[in-house]
This record gives sequence, C-alpha cells and structure tokens, in this order.
Amino acid sequence: MSDMWRFDGRILGVGTTSGTRVVLGVWDRSPFGAFADAMVEDDSGRRLLVAPAHVAEFVATTYGFDDVVESPVRVRLEDGAPGSLTAEAGPLRLHAVVGRRTGLGRLLRLVPGRLASAPWFTVLTDPVARLVLDGVRTRGSAGNGRHETYGATDVHRVDAVSATWEGTDLGALADVDPPVRFGFGSTPRRPSLTRVTTTVRG
Repeated sequence: MSDMWRFDGRILGVGTTSGTRVVLGVWDRSPFGAFADAMVEDDSGRRLLVAPAHVAEFVATTYGFDDVVESPVRVRLEDGAPGSLTAEAGPLRLHAVVGRRTGLGRLLRLVPGRLASAPWFTVLTDPVARLVLDGVRTRGSAGNGRHETYGATDVHRVDAVSATWEGTDLGALADVDPPVRFGFGSTPRRPSLTRVTTTVRG
C-alpha cells in the first residue's frame, strides 16, 4: 500500500518583469505541521527551492530543482479587499497585493469543498484545466514514484508584487510566463492566490 500525504493551504503564483517566477506554498495543515516554502525559477531556467529543513527533503524529492536552500520561511497573510501576503524565505523577500476573487474562483466556490478536494474528482477537472488554463494540471507525477492531485476551491487575483532576490529587485508584476517547471504542471499564467488541497501518494 502506498503512503499518502495531504496538504491544505494556499499557493501564490507570480511572475516578475525580470523573468523570475515565484510559487509560494502556505500550508495550514500537513503531515509536517504548518509550514511555507518557496519555489523560484529565474530567467535562465534555474530552479531553486527554499524550505525549512524538516520538509526540504520531502519537497525536493517530490519535485525537480537545481538547488535547495534550507531556511525558515516566514509568511504573513492578511485577508481583505485588498489583502496582502508578505514572505521572507532565505534570499527571497516578497510582498503581494491580493485582489478580488476571479471568475474561476466564483465557480470553484459553488463546488462543495469535500468534493473539490477529493483526489478522484481531478479525473474530471484535469481535462478542463488543460483546456482553459495554460500549463495547469490537476493530476500527474513529477517522478520519483509519487503521484499528485490538486483540488482548488478558490482563486483570487494578485494585483501587484514587489520582490527581491539576494537584495536585487526582481521588477514589477508579470504573468507566470513561461510556465514554471518544478513538477508536472504550472500555476495559472495570470498571477493568483489559490486555495488548494494537494494529495501526494507514493
């Protein structure tokens, strides 16, 4: 029988005009407790993970990275209209302004949470995600014998971002383009904050 790990939280996906794209996971509930991690791909395609030491190995062996930085990742998330997310993750500093719920987010809110987060439900949602959201997948594998499903239950747009890497300004907000290459799928092209349940089996 395979192992199963379930993660409930939010994923921030943003691009910047420097070409660096950031995917920040903020997990309220997981087998490792509450934690956050940052996946960063720069304009040259170099993929880096910044994660606390107690989860870095698990994340690094589930996805694909060129380098791993073990570091505390501190996130402050303030809901509202607008809301905000501020993160300190090793060499990364980021502040995002979170805007209104998207049209997709309104549709997702109509689906009961237990149904939307059920791994079997992604058999139905994956073809739709592939069709309407460039680069997005809701089920698949990044390798290493682990299979993942993503059940989204809400999406808010991101209206602005300011970020630095090792003190260098990454520029203004941009689309997540090209798609990031950490796993089998990317975050949505339009910068967003998505509430999601991720289930990993392996």
